[in-house]
Amino acid sequence: MSRVLVPCHVKSTVALQVGDMRTSQGRPGVLVVDVTFPNVAPFELQEIMFKNYYTAFLSIRVRQQTPLHTPSKWVTCLRDYCLMPDPHSEEGAQEYVSLFKHQMLCDMTRVLELRLILRQPSPLWLSFTVEELQIYQQGPKSPSLTFPKWLSHPVSNEQPVPRLEGLPDPSRVSSEVQQMWALTEMIRASHSSTRIGRFDVDGCYDLNLLSYT
Repeated sequence: MSRVLVPCHVKSTVALQVGDMRTSQGRPGVLVVDVTFPNVAPFELQEIMFKNYYTAFLSIRVRQQTPLHTPSKWVTCLRDYCLMPDPHSEEGAQEYVSLFKHQMLCDMTRVLELRLILRQPSPLWLSFTVEELQIYQQGPKSPSLTFPKWLSHPVSNEQPVPRLEGLPDPSRVSSEVQQMWALTEMIRASHSSTRIGRFDVDGCYDLNLLSYT
């Protein structure tokens, strides 16, 4: 299925502090990233792509267009998606990730805004985020191509090929050609390779035969 890149604006990251920042134990363990789509009509989200940078878990919330006079609400469409199997090791820390709409917990139509909630519980990494964020929507459907009936329904080898109007039967033509060839061979075999004259006897003419003619 085709997809189209949606122009988006990624706002500055907002850190939610964990612990007392006046001590060495305090550090940001949760980051919030809002993604807006200025000058873009509400769309159906098809895919989210990004490069991870030491984020262990990802949650996504979506704000969708609602009917008139109804305030839009934030809905969680992805909850604690694991990006690093072990937050304390390097596995998955800098992998490219693709998330599709069928992985979401809610319908992804009429999207107005996204909110990414990043979580890293390990104190080993000084910073974490997501990079190269790309949002795709479903592209226009390809026009259906029409093919001739003879191309879309090929003739089976077991079925006879339909004979065109005005042309002789191929089997009959083949039979007649074979008969003509056999007749030609018979005529050729019946002729002697040495021509015998009417009055020629051993290379000489017989006078008696000549006198009776």
